[in-house]
Amino acid sequence: MPAYAIAHLQEAAPHPEIAEYIERLPATFEPYGGRFLVHGAQHEVKEGSWPGHVVMIGFPGIGEARSWWDSPAYREIAPLRSRHIEGDIILVEGVPEDYDPKATARTVRDAASAK
Repeated sequence: MPAYAIAHLQEAAPHPEIAEYIERLPATFEPYGGRFLVHGAQHEVKEGSWPGHVVMIGFPGIGEARSWWDSPAYREIAPLRSRHIEGDIILVEGVPEDYDPKATARTVRDAASAK
């Protein structure tokens, strides 16, 4: 099942360490099968607010995503970003190709009717 590292990063003043982080980042996730899915793109807010930027990196599975996050290579460069950009970062497992949202709806319906 695929997995994703998703970052919601706040606006930050340009800094040389941020540029270095961006340059070095791909080399940290490529050994784990990671690749950029969203990076540096404009986003369109449809509901609520979403200031800042979105970055999404795809991985073959959650194990690879966790291994990348915990890797010495990533831990070494993470401060280059975190010293200058605040944000939220999550690792999340995707759904299988045969995912059926109706099963989730049934679970919600059953929980609602049990109240």
